[in-house]
Order: sequence, then structure tokens, then C-alpha cells
Amino acid sequence: MKYHSAQEAVGLIKDGEYLHWPCVAGAPQHLIQALVRRADEGALSHVNISHLYTEGFSDYVLPQYKDIFHLKSFFVGGNVRKATQAGLADHIPCSLSEVPRIVRSGVVRCDVVMLSVSEPDAEGRVSLGGWVDYMPAAIEKARLVIAQVNKYIPFTYGDALLQTRNNGPILVAKDGREVPLVLVRHDEPLADSSMPPLTETDLAIGRHTAALIPDGATLQIGIGSIPTAVLAQLGDHKHLGVHSEMISDDVIPLVEKGVIDGSMKKTDPGKMVAMFLKGSQKLYDFVDHNSQVLINDVGYTNSPFVIAQNPKVMALNSAIEVDLSGQVCADSVGTRIFSGSGGQLDFMLGATYSQGGKAIIAMSSTTAKDKSKIVPTLTPGAGVVTPRTLVQWVVTEYGAVNLYGKSLQERAQLLISIAHPDHRDELLRIYNEQW
Repeated sequence: MKYHSAQEAVGLIKDGEYLHWPCVAGAPQHLIQALVRRADEGALSHVNISHLYTEGFSDYVLPQYKDIFHLKSFFVGGNVRKATQAGLADHIPCSLSEVPRIVRSGVVRCDVVMLSVSEPDAEGRVSLGGWVDYMPAAIEKARLVIAQVNKYIPFTYGDALLQTRNNGPILVAKDGREVPLVLVRHDEPLADSSMPPLTETDLAIGRHTAALIPDGATLQIGIGSIPTAVLAQLGDHKHLGVHSEMISDDVIPLVEKGVIDGSMKKTDPGKMVAMFLKGSQKLYDFVDHNSQVLINDVGYTNSPFVIAQNPKVMALNSAIEVDLSGQVCADSVGTRIFSGSGGQLDFMLGATYSQGGKAIIAMSSTTAKDKSKIVPTLTPGAGVVTPRTLVQWVVTEYGAVNLYGKSLQERAQLLISIAHPDHRDELLRIYNEQW
């Protein structure tokens, strides 16, 4: 295969074009840095960027580049959060299952895709590793793909597999279209996204949530310490499956113990399905050439229709705050965007319509500043990610309550019962005055 320098490759990007790249450790750091260097040279203007949650290098949102790069993310990660809140970047509210449709329809344009890929195999196939998200849709619409070949990218299956032709100049999209491909060889270790040690609050939430999960369940695992705490409690379960937006290191002990075998799943039985990885080198080694793991397009992993086909789907998500009627805010602090809707609504819907499924919101009862996350009414401007019509289980360190089919008064009483004890009297007083 013919390789180019990063500077040569990003030199093919034109003013005014729309760029897309994968999430988390799949973001091609070497190419992104070369792109910013080209801007420093005064060679670019009005370049538009879209991506999901990323980590690491994000200088393209710094104030000095505000007239050069314009980020409109589908999910706001910590590396671009301050810039988004300051108006230096923007956010497109959406459920992640809709992103491929948004791109394929041309609502958000795509001219160039920048990827991280594995080393090619004997058949000329490369893999997106653990970070597929909506890249198949983006590749279908692109005029050019620039790929950073990195030996540290694990070779995974599912939609992660891409076919090249003519020793690399051509990439074959999922719809059969042939897209010009420019390869850049640069090996760099992937970011380690291991979770910090669990707190007593995390462990308590994990115990209450794990008690809701039956044998034979299909798990959706979110980001954060609470999913880690839940998985740590499932060692005695049987025949669990995984159909999730992401998977982490925490699934590995359960697979090795035989707890996760996927035998009860209706879609992709015996396989773990996700659209991205978030973890350590241990996880990357686990998925490498592992046919039990499928890394698929977010339009598939997050489709409520696909999710609902599996029995006993346990959708585990979190929240910034929940009001006493059951409205769930998970994307903003008032009007300030914190993250995004992500796949929460996708999986809440899928779990609701899954036979024996449960839609679960698990969160600590208070913020780091000891403010109650269970509130009389949402903060003005807060986004409702899961409406009160859809909410089922809400879990804190003080217990788990099921709001499904409950009246407004019943919901308020149940939610106050799992609020932090220091806030219960005030919540009840405000509820009695305002409701």
C-alpha cells in the first residue's frame, strides 16, 4: 500500500468542506493535529467538523481558530464542553440512532472522512477497531477518505470491517460505492479510558440496580462508574447478553466466567454488539480478532426496533436531574449543554418494548456540591431527554422505585423516598405547595 505524510493528506481538504471522524480513541489524533498545523500556516478557512464524543486533542475549538474551524458535534465530550458553552462550538441535538440518517440525507453534509484503522489483512480489509459510530454513512457520502493506519487499532468485525482495493487508493463503502482513499502510516498508542475506583455510593447504586436484572437479560451499558458498579454485581447471573452503545473492560470478567454468553439473544445470538469501546489496553486486546464481538453502525446498535427484538433488555442510563413527575434531564445544566441526548431515548424505548425489558435511570441522589438531583421541577432551560411518559425505574443509593403506570402524586412520593435524606423534607414541602 502507498502511504502519504499527514501534511500531504490534510492538504487535500478544501476551504468550506465538511469533515467527520470517529469517537473516543478512534479519533485519528495524528491527522487532527496535522489539520490544525495547516490552519496555523494560514492554509484553511471555514472548515466544518462533526463528530460524537471524543477525547484528547481538540485545539480546533480554541478561540484563535473560531474563523477557521466550526464544530457542530452530535454529542459533547469534556474536551469540547467549555468551547461549546462559550459559543466557540455548537451542538446538534439528536438521538444517536438518527445520526446516520441525518448524514445520508445530506442534512449535515460530508465531504471528507478522517479515520483510524488497523493494519490491513491479507484480503485488503482494514478495521475501524472499536469505534464505528456513524462512519459507514459518512463514508457513503464522502468524496475522500483519509485513514491513519495504526498498528494499535484492534482488528474487529461487524460494520468495523472495510474493504480496500488497488492497494489502498479505493475504499468500498457499505453501499458498494468506491471512495478515493489516502493512507497515512502513523503508530500511536490508544488513550486509556479506565474508570477511577468506585465509591460507596456507586456500589450501593450498583447493588440496587443489579437486583433488577434477571438471568437471561440483554444489557445496555452506559458510560461511567455506575455501570461499572452494576456489572461488578452480576457475577452469579446466568446467560446474559450484550447489545449496547458501548462496552468496557468490565464485561471481560463476566465473559471469562461464562456469565455473558449471549445465548438468550434474538439478534446476533452469542455475540456482544456495540458501536464503540471505552476502556484500557486490556479491552483492546480482548476484542482484537475476537469473532464474539461485533462493532456495528450506531443506526443498528441504537435502533429501538432492533433493541426491542431481544428479550429482557436492561437499559441502564443516568441523569443530571429528575423532577417529581419523572421528567429526565440528561444533556444539560439548565440551558448549558453538558453532553447530549446520546442513546438514552433509543434504549429506553427499546427496553420498554422488549419482552420483560426494564428502562432504568440510575444516578447518585446528590451532585458533587450536595444539591439534590431529584428536584421539584427541572432547572429552567433543561432538556428533557426521557419524557415522564416513558420513565420506568429510577435508582439512587437509597433504593429503586418503579414509576411506570403511577400517578403524579404516587411518582412524587416514590422519588422523594429515594432522595437524599437531607433533602426529603424540603422536596415534600415544595411538592405540597406547588403540586
